[in-house]
Amino acid sequence: MKILHILKSMNPAEGGVVEFVTRTSAVLGTFGWTHEFLTLDRPDDSWVKSSPATVHAMGVHGRVSMWLQRRIPLLRYGLTPHLVPWLRDNVDRFDVVVVNGLWNFTALAARIVLPGRRPYIVFTHGMIDPWFRATYPLKTYIKQFFWWFIEGPLLSHARFVIFLAEEEKLLARNAFWPYRVTETVVGNGTTSPDISLEEQDAAFATAFPDLKQKRFLLFLSRIHQKKGCDLLLRAFAQIAKRDPMVELVMAGPDQVGWTVELKRLAQELSIANRVHWLGMVSGAAKWGAYRACEAFVLPSHSENFGVVVAEAMASGRPVLISDKVNIWREVKASGGGLVESDTVAGAVKLLSEFYSLSSEQKAAMGLAARHGFERYFDLRRTAVTFKEFLENNFEK
Repeated sequence: MKILHILKSMNPAEGGVVEFVTRTSAVLGTFGWTHEFLTLDRPDDSWVKSSPATVHAMGVHGRVSMWLQRRIPLLRYGLTPHLVPWLRDNVDRFDVVVVNGLWNFTALAARIVLPGRRPYIVFTHGMIDPWFRATYPLKTYIKQFFWWFIEGPLLSHARFVIFLAEEEKLLARNAFWPYRVTETVVGNGTTSPDISLEEQDAAFATAFPDLKQKRFLLFLSRIHQKKGCDLLLRAFAQIAKRDPMVELVMAGPDQVGWTVELKRLAQELSIANRVHWLGMVSGAAKWGAYRACEAFVLPSHSENFGVVVAEAMASGRPVLISDKVNIWREVKASGGGLVESDTVAGAVKLLSEFYSLSSEQKAAMGLAARHGFERYFDLRRTAVTFKEFLENNFEK
């Protein structure tokens, strides 16, 4: 099959959507399937120029355009004159179109071109989770207006709207009105890297020598309010009093400028000297970070899937997560982690329970995490399921 993926950006810093699209496409590519990517990136963006994939970057570029994008909401939405004409001229080259994500100009372009023209599916990637309604009520009113004319019709005309976990599907039903979609769940996952364990360990040690031989908990995700970073700091402050040797590593890009406030909070909690801020970590060093940590922690308020959780499990590390991470049921069933509420009390309970375990129990939890990854989240399996789904529902 020949597939066109439509998404906001191929920038790795965007997180889960890009991870899902690139990794799934790579696995399906081993079966001879071809993929192209239509985005709002600019042609001169570094990740576009270095991408081995075929990326059609339709974003406006140039200094004036970038200055306007920062100041005009419609341009932040991704408005570009190039996307709709390109899609109209090229959509018939593809067997199926996959729309990844909502609330940006790619959704409007897909709404204009695709219904009645070409079969398509939509992955919402957690973007209609009701957490956003409670947290950003004004934006929700605006999104409801968009839903009536853009996102709602786009989803209702899709052959399928696909969710990556059962929890995501159930939550989406309560987000916007009217809700008329053909739902299905197709699992997500990740793959273990094609890098030796020795290379992973060496890459992390080289990049962050100050952490060598230290015991630490690892947070690795975007630095964002929905990820529960502040909860984690407050919980760690309590655990830090009990165990003077354990430290906390906060790794991930900050696209909203929250790190300054979080560092101030760490100072107030008297843990600043035990919290390490690494920024974005990728490649072998990222996998080395998983292997070096005692446990991976993500007390998120909203997490569509949580590829980082699956990655930590693939590395054989226990995962300590909130019940707002939509794969929490699978994590709990595997025995490879602990699950609590997305509150300070919940985060404290996660850390306290983990550090009440013996060394043998922690090792057994890490082994169970690896087995849970193989059962639920190995992309070599979930991608094949997706392949069979497309073959059964779309003609070549």
